[in-house]
Amino acid sequence: MTARIAGAFAEVDAADWLRLAGEGDPFLDQRFLALLESSGSVGAGTGWQPLPLLVDRGDRAISALPAYLKFHSQGEYVFDHGWADAWERAGGQYYPKLQVSVPFSPVVGRRLLGEFDPALAVAETVVQSNGLSSAHVTFCTEAEADAGARRGWIPRIGLQFHWHNRGYGSFEDFLAALSSRKRKAIRKERERACQGLKIVTKRGAEIQSADMDAMWGFYQDTGSRKWGRPYLTEAFFAGLVEAMGDAVLLFLATRDGAPIAGALNFVGKDTLYGRYWGCVEDVPFLHFELSYHRAIEWAIDHGLSTVQAGAQGEHKLARGYEPVITHSLHYIPDRGFREAVRDAVNREMAAVHQELDWARAALPFRQSGSP
Repeated sequence: MTARIAGAFAEVDAADWLRLAGEGDPFLDQRFLALLESSGSVGAGTGWQPLPLLVDRGDRAISALPAYLKFHSQGEYVFDHGWADAWERAGGQYYPKLQVSVPFSPVVGRRLLGEFDPALAVAETVVQSNGLSSAHVTFCTEAEADAGARRGWIPRIGLQFHWHNRGYGSFEDFLAALSSRKRKAIRKERERACQGLKIVTKRGAEIQSADMDAMWGFYQDTGSRKWGRPYLTEAFFAGLVEAMGDAVLLFLATRDGAPIAGALNFVGKDTLYGRYWGCVEDVPFLHFELSYHRAIEWAIDHGLSTVQAGAQGEHKLARGYEPVITHSLHYIPDRGFREAVRDAVNREMAAVHQELDWARAALPFRQSGSP
């Protein structure tokens, strides 16, 4: 086996990447990853240096990793700032590190494309050969986490809230599965959110450049408040529809013809991914309408099985989003540091399971025989 390191995702052989990544996950689409590069969202000066890794057996690629050399821990959503601080206080250098992930996207999906063990082995080799502190595979699948754990990587879990389609024929069918109190609350929310507004849904070629200009403005407002500086550039938004086509879905709220809020989504094979929301006018419940209720409704109408609505958000529970465990993997060559991190992760795991139990008990679905 031999390993290849490319300097950019745009340079990776398209046939190799497509065969290993497959279709259906927009965040593994080479066009998406290349747009992050060409738009300046990743690359020089961003702290995200693209480092796509591929493994060949003979003349055939058998594994690939969406990897980056990271010089900070922003935009990952699996937080290791405390680890970095501890390692550097002990005299080590935590950055750069190897990050296997989709930048700025806390979405669950495959990260070890193709055969697992060769992918993990090449990540270990890159860390060891270059004196890096660690490698991190974030928001991977449970099967990938199990494969890493068998090699001695540290598995870590987190909690998100996803909506699951239980065979609903309509949004009303979904509401019927909720308790009477929750059904009434959602209906009132939707009514209040839409008062005086027009909500439009646009996909792919239906989305105009003016729509994306508006969405960029919404994203800037949200990003400046949440992160201090938005991660994605204006050029990313400007090029998104041309690059991704029907994988792009936009919900826009307008007042008197002018857009005041929007939610940007990506359409996968069986999952709708809610990614960015923002507004220029504060309207009660409009965030829930555009980011959650519209996403559920669209997923039902188009036969999708899941909605992933991003990180955090216990408020999603009341709107039918269910708690799910997320997985990540962490490779730390230094034995002492590795065991300290493993101990911290094990203690964190107990807290995550406690939160999971609480969240399951708080789900709004009606019990058998209840109204």
